[in-house]
Amino acid sequence: MALFIQLRSIGTKLTASARKNLNSNYRFLTSIMNTPQTESSTFAVCINNDGYPASLEIGKIYEILTDESAESHGYFRVIDESGEDYAYAKDRFYPLSIPMALEQALFRAA
Repeated sequence: MALFIQLRSIGTKLTASARKNLNSNYRFLTSIMNTPQTESSTFAVCINNDGYPASLEIGKIYEILTDESAESHGYFRVIDESGEDYAYAKDRFYPLSIPMALEQALFRAA
């Protein structure tokens, strides 16, 4: 998995505080990336919003809600842009397996 860090510089030498923030962000991200993966797939990224451009955003991470009935019919239940949960075809999403630390951070941010 690639690790991207955006530099806020136009080619000039980084200040000491910028280097400190960059190093801090890098350490945090690498610690998350090195955390053992869980079997949880409570999140998925939208890869197809055909027919639902106002409800789903391509590239956005959505929480998958547990719904055995929907899953048995080939659907994921997600909370879309309306703030309500709806069932969408599984082929619209790519399930993510993320470290527990990142999952907890996403729940705190929501």
